[in-house]
Amino acid sequence: MHQKYHHPDPGQRYPLAHAKRVVFLKNVVSGDNIEVGDYSYYDDPKAPEAFQENNVLYHYDFVGDRLTIGRFCALGTGTKFIMNGANHRMDGPSTFPFPIFGADWADHMPLLAGLPMRGDTTVGHDVWFGFESLIMPGVTIGHGAIIASRSVVTEDVPPFAVVGGNPARVLKMRFDEKTIERLLAVAWWDWPIEKITQHVPAIMAGSVDDLEKV
Repeated sequence: MHQKYHHPDPGQRYPLAHAKRVVFLKNVVSGDNIEVGDYSYYDDPKAPEAFQENNVLYHYDFVGDRLTIGRFCALGTGTKFIMNGANHRMDGPSTFPFPIFGADWADHMPLLAGLPMRGDTTVGHDVWFGFESLIMPGVTIGHGAIIASRSVVTEDVPPFAVVGGNPARVLKMRFDEKTIERLLAVAWWDWPIEKITQHVPAIMAGSVDDLEKV
């Protein structure tokens, strides 16, 4: 008889019955400019359900940039994303955003069209963000990466890299190049959830050889 595997409900806001400090993020964010995959979670002892308000900063609809976070990502307390709405013009004598404060200054709104834009911020699958990580606009973080606590990520992060510092730099790669290629080909995060549930031991503590045999 085929064994039936049970998995957590990705639609739960608070997936840990004993801890309201952890939320599955997809259930506490909204809007067309932010998307989070199943099972990615945020841990915060104060207000994890206010992640979009408190941790995704300067994310204005009129700017048009998007934040996308993949599946099975772990976001430590204080992880923040700075979006393109934080940018100021830097090509003139002053960086002060005069037009946004109204009065006669508002006549110069077209000047804000020259704001620098770095594009969308994209996080792959199975990315671990340490305590108070800070991600700057337009960054792409590859699958399986680890962002060390209090890192300031200003540039793209390769898949399965461990980065840290301000600005963040690659400290090491989690696996050799060939193994990374094989892991990306396996892409366990795209498996049906029943298959993932069945093979959790191999995903957590096995090898790429084990995953390729599944």
